[in-house]
Amino acid sequence: MGCCNRRCGLIAGAVFGAVVAILGGILIPLGNSVIEGTVKKEAVIEPGTTAYDNWVSTGGIVYRQFWIFDVQNAQEVIQNGASPMVVEKGPYTYRTRYLAKENITFHPNQTASFLLPLGAIFEPSMSVGSDEDKVTTLNLAVAYNGTYDGYYNVYTGKEDISKVGKIDMWQGHKSLPFWNDTYCDMINGTDASSFAPFVDKKKPLYFFTSDICRSVSASFEESMDLKGIEVYRYTLQLNTLASPTENPDNRCFCKNFKTTRNCTLAGVLDVSACKGGQPVFISLPHFLHGSPYLREDVQGLNPSKEHHDTFLDVEPTTGFTLRFAKRIQANMLYGPSKVITVLKKVKDYTIFPIVWLNETAALDDETADMFKKELLSRIEMLDIIQKTLLGTGVCIFILCLISYCVVRRSDNRSKLG
Repeated sequence: MGCCNRRCGLIAGAVFGAVVAILGGILIPLGNSVIEGTVKKEAVIEPGTTAYDNWVSTGGIVYRQFWIFDVQNAQEVIQNGASPMVVEKGPYTYRTRYLAKENITFHPNQTASFLLPLGAIFEPSMSVGSDEDKVTTLNLAVAYNGTYDGYYNVYTGKEDISKVGKIDMWQGHKSLPFWNDTYCDMINGTDASSFAPFVDKKKPLYFFTSDICRSVSASFEESMDLKGIEVYRYTLQLNTLASPTENPDNRCFCKNFKTTRNCTLAGVLDVSACKGGQPVFISLPHFLHGSPYLREDVQGLNPSKEHHDTFLDVEPTTGFTLRFAKRIQANMLYGPSKVITVLKKVKDYTIFPIVWLNETAALDDETADMFKKELLSRIEMLDIIQKTLLGTGVCIFILCLISYCVVRRSDNRSKLG
């Protein structure tokens, strides 16, 4: 009778373990479904969601730092046509994007429109000098205060979360008016502040930036830790500013065969079409990833991926960009001219660096703690419960099954003896 009770107890234990393991197994897809539903709900751009609060006003402080290229041999350039020698002077730091989106309007087609104010407040403590400092360079007027970017019209993700934040229209148009080409005029992706939740690192992220008048893409580089939160580091794909000979898709961005050496120029984008006809070229700072002769024509440049590359750190579950650094350089084209006296000695066309900027932001400690508490801790707790139930159930089942076999063999031996 005692042996029977013991074996029955072990069988019951094995059944209990199996039930616990099955419960843990069931909770995994169920828990994932709960997490997915919660994230999708909070990622929609509408009043009352986490995404909306972050979307209306940037949580972290956004800084724009400027480094201006100061010409050291201006007289030699003018009198002898010498190659310019430059030294970067900076940073001159401004606090920007501190104003909330304006004129937010929701539309029946599940989109929302808004204006993005572009203000700037000088931060002397983070600058090398006053914003009244003098430098010697080509004349390029740059304004920020008192202007707007937009109108933007973006999808809220209400009916299709995969479209959340994607730009439907910019300045009232579904495509750009600059490049006269269907491909180059496409407005792809978001404004880079966020992406659709559940980011797949095997796929590139697309975003549009009005600073360079085009859409670009970024690819996954590595996973990183940001204040205890796992983020995916994305950097611009190398073919973004490649020459049309390397990336045929970029041929429609090449407008001047003479200045781009028959469209073999890499690392520079001619944006004169969207800058009022001014001969402005956009690149990464110090012509990073650009054609070698760009740095040969101007002395004093030293590109560095660490300091001059653009990146986004995206939290993969929510798709929120938690840290970023947008680094671009504004350049002007100058060359031989019979009309402009100071350029009579210049022998060839040169793309001259004027200024490069680093626009950067990262979530602060308070926001990081809230993010971990409100979302990540719940996900981790559910994951722990799932794995604990599954592991405990399997262990109980195996131990009871082994013990049952041992007891049964021992009982059989006793009967034979």
